[in-house]
Amino acid sequence: MKFASLITFFAAVELSSAFVIGQPKSVTKSTSMSLFGRGKNKGKERGDGYGPPLDNISETVGNTPMVKISDRLCPEGRTIYAKCEYFNPLSSVKDRLALSIIETAEKDGSLKPGDTVIEATSGNTGIAVAMMCAQRGYPCVICMAEPFSVERRKLMRMLGAKVIVTPKAGKGTGMVEKAAELAEKHGWFLCRQFETDANWKFHEETTGPEICNDLNAINAKLDYWVTGYGTGGTFHGAGKYFKANSPDTKIVLAEPGAANLLDSGIATERNADGSPKSTHPAFKPHPIQGWTPDFIPLVLEKGMDMKLMDEYVAIPDGAGVETSQALARKEGILTGISGGATMWAAIETAKNAPEGSVIVCMLPDTGERYLSTPLFASIDADMNEAELEIAKSTPSHILLPA
Repeated sequence: MKFASLITFFAAVELSSAFVIGQPKSVTKSTSMSLFGRGKNKGKERGDGYGPPLDNISETVGNTPMVKISDRLCPEGRTIYAKCEYFNPLSSVKDRLALSIIETAEKDGSLKPGDTVIEATSGNTGIAVAMMCAQRGYPCVICMAEPFSVERRKLMRMLGAKVIVTPKAGKGTGMVEKAAELAEKHGWFLCRQFETDANWKFHEETTGPEICNDLNAINAKLDYWVTGYGTGGTFHGAGKYFKANSPDTKIVLAEPGAANLLDSGIATERNADGSPKSTHPAFKPHPIQGWTPDFIPLVLEKGMDMKLMDEYVAIPDGAGVETSQALARKEGILTGISGGATMWAAIETAKNAPEGSVIVCMLPDTGERYLSTPLFASIDADMNEAELEIAKSTPSHILLPA
């Protein structure tokens, strides 16, 4: 009887699939296609394939999907879409930056075959740069401050990079100074992610258009766009695109309340090359890795000078971790602390937005990059009491605690 019921259910699903909104009017797929429905890769059916094979991994950068957030988190009467940047090949928005910096330098001749590439990073940029160097055949050296997660170091080394860990006391400024020092000493190519125009220009050319094009496909208007900042490249580049092509969109910029560099109104003192001279006086350590170094990056400062920001949100302590965990448990979306913080800002924006508003929120990376951080501090590796109780509910294969 159970098998017969299952067959009936499958037949009903196959029949109904032709009438589901978003499905093609004429059903030409096999039964399995009808059962498993429509994938989101460029509107293709699951099983159609990605497309022609790609020449190299860098061709997979960009065109990341937006995913609707359910009413379990999104305030009633509003719509929030998460721009899931962890769909990039090395699972973060920084893949865009690395591709742009390397390709720009190759085109202008500042990066030549055999050159060593070096950069200072909290992790995601270093991973992305290491990916690009591995694909292109450049030796790679990364400088990263001591507090950032160890899994980031291992990923960079897995990709063939040498990782130079700088002391915690030097903060982000210390790792930037070390990278510049090594580049000058050895004649290496320094990426300069915090200063280079190649950073924000790629977001103007890709991230902004992607968001608008995807919303245009469903006849939706972008009312609010919410982001945080690390270098400020996403904010600057995509923000510039929105001001030119979607002028009614309000741009919301978030930063940790404990490290309110922008909100302080105090400028960063700079060297002649635009790099920071010293730690910003408003900086305090915060748990949102990848966000808000101990200085205001030049790329961000230039975006602020263009008056791109319409609204500002300070993220309270703990909100990033809590919201990231809520996204995992209620939406099945595994993003990092920065993604949780940005989503918190998007939810707060939605609460105050007019009914019917559409909000797009950036999720910069994957939660898997935070296994050794406070994001996973409450997640046990061993079975807890509830899990052990389930295990004991049947007699076989019970692993008791030591």
